[in-house]
Amino acid sequence: MSLEAGLLEILACPACHAPLSDHTGAETPELICTGEDCGLAYPVRDGIPVLLVDEARRPA
Repeated sequence: MSLEAGLLEILACPACHAPLSDHTGAETPELICTGEDCGLAYPVRDGIPVLLVDEARRPA
């Protein structure tokens, strides 16, 4: 399930305020921070982005 383009335009990473990129797949939907030094991956649960730094996955 992909997020609406309008919603994605207003969302930003809570840690660094960079835009988020939609990497929503069938198994692991998530929004990835586009910030060069950040790169946190935020989960999307039931179509709702969970923009909590504590819930984010650190970059590999």
